[in-house]
Amino acid sequence: MAAPIKKTIELFYDVISPYSWLAFEILGRYRQRWNIDLQYKPFFLGGIMQGADNKPPGLNPMKAVYMFDDLAMQRDYTGVLFSKSVPTSFFEQSSLTAQRFLTVVNDQHPDDLEEVSRQLWIRMWSKNKDITDPTSVLEAAQAAGMSEEVANKCMSEVKDQSTNEELKRITGIALESGAFGAPWILAHNDGEVKTFWGTDKIPLLAHVIGEKWEGPLKPSSKL
Repeated sequence: MAAPIKKTIELFYDVISPYSWLAFEILGRYRQRWNIDLQYKPFFLGGIMQGADNKPPGLNPMKAVYMFDDLAMQRDYTGVLFSKSVPTSFFEQSSLTAQRFLTVVNDQHPDDLEEVSRQLWIRMWSKNKDITDPTSVLEAAQAAGMSEEVANKCMSEVKDQSTNEELKRITGIALESGAFGAPWILAHNDGEVKTFWGTDKIPLLAHVIGEKWEGPLKPSSKL
């Protein structure tokens, strides 16, 4: 009997987005259970916001207060270890260097993309550390298991035209599909493509692709 065809899920994300981290971890936990081809697509949220004429929720004082409370509850609900106190200045940071770095990693060392992405989120949203400085990004890469030599080579290509064009291309794909924020998810199933915005839409995603949602599947050990 032939193996069932995997459904493809594309997760467009930016490490500046804490909700992208939630989607990243939860979909990763369901990857085998749902037999999905989960494809990570680092894009530039700043470009999405500009292209969609939108603003990050953290720049709205009332939304920022709500977000802090929500992330605290998400920590308990999902097991994703958000810091209990996040500096409001984080919402004004640029993730461009980090996302360009991930673009290079995805192109040259795709097997490292998942863990490097995770370590950048941990660095920013769990440890309250900067991710704008190249040195900080390199420390996250080495925490993910990349050698200093490989990480430095990737960083040396962050400002290359080809890197910039690839990040723009991936961001453009998301924009063309209707993206206006992060996480942005494309689900390919039975010849159809459905779009979803936000971690709270994952139960609906499960329904659409004919899979069972069983909660966030908290890990047995801490990240």
